[in-house]
Amino acid sequence: MTNRFSIVTRAICAGGFSALMAANAGAAVTFSAGDASGRNASAVFDLQGGSMLVVTLTNDTMDDVLAPVDILTALFFDVDGASVSLTPVSALLNAGSVAVFASQPAGGNVGGEWAYGAGIAGPEGTGYGISSAGFGLFGGANFLGPDLDPPGAVNGLNYGLTSTGDNLATGNTPVTGSVPLVQDSVVFTLSGLPSGFDLGRINNVWFQYGTGLDEPRNPAPGTAVLLGIGGLVVGRRRR
Repeated sequence: MTNRFSIVTRAICAGGFSALMAANAGAAVTFSAGDASGRNASAVFDLQGGSMLVVTLTNDTMDDVLAPVDILTALFFDVDGASVSLTPVSALLNAGSVAVFASQPAGGNVGGEWAYGAGIAGPEGTGYGISSAGFGLFGGANFLGPDLDPPGAVNGLNYGLTSTGDNLATGNTPVTGSVPLVQDSVVFTLSGLPSGFDLGRINNVWFQYGTGLDEPRNPAPGTAVLLGIGGLVVGRRRR
C-alpha cells in the first residue's frame, strides 16, 4: 500500500495546482478528501458559458482497490442561499480515463449510468448529489447517455470510479471483473445556473463509496486554493 503521508501530500499539491489554473481562469473550486485507509478523491466545480456547471469527479488515490468500499460511487453537496435548478447534460470519461471490464463507450459517454438529484434527503443534510448507485435516493440515469449495463436505474457498483492506482487483477470479485467500472475520472455537465452564480456557495461536500450509506463517506474539509503566487492554503475560500 502507498504511504499515507505521501497520498495526502500529493492530494494537496494536486489541489493547489488545480486551484492555480482555476485562478487564472477565474472560476473553478476544488474539494478533496482522504482517509486513513488510503481512499482519496477530488471534485472540481467549474463554470462554463455562464450557465453550465461542470463537475470533474476523480478517485485519485494511488492505492490498490480491493473491495467495493473502495469504489467511489457518489458526490453529495449543498448550495448556500436560494436553491438552483439544474438539468443534467452529459457525463463523459475524463481525458486519460477508461471503462474497465467493458467496451469503451462511444465518445466516452457514460451518462446512461449516472444520475443527478436535487432536493434529495441526502446524507449529512445534503440536498444535491451525483451518483452511479441508487442509495434509495436516485432513480433512473439522467445524463443523456445510453444504458451501457442494464438495468436502466442506477444500481450497484456499475460504472463507479476505481482508483488511479488500482491493480485491476487484485481484489474481490466485484472489483476484478464482475461489473464494469471507470478508472479514474468522469466529467459531468449540468445546465441552468443563474447568471453570476458564485461557486463559493457550494459547500458540505462528501465523497461516498460502495453501495450503501452505511459504507465509507469522507467529508471535504474545503477547497484547496493558492494564495498569491507561492502560498498554499487548504480550506474552502470564496473566490
